Amino acid sequence: MTIEARIRELGNRHRMLDQTIQRELNHPSVDTLQVKELKQKKLRLKEEITILEQRAH
Repeated sequence: MTIEARIRELGNRHRMLDQTIQRELNHPSVDTLQVKELKQKKLRLKEEITILEQRAH
């Protein structure tokens, strides 16, 4: 898999996590622990994307 393909894949996962977080936040009984874990996963993905983008340039 090329770096660009990996970046796209991670970007898609990042967007999906963002959508999941938004759904959870709009839910009447928000599970704050789950939202926190999802946000941490999203941040790790963003960090990995940034590292790969730096490598690609």
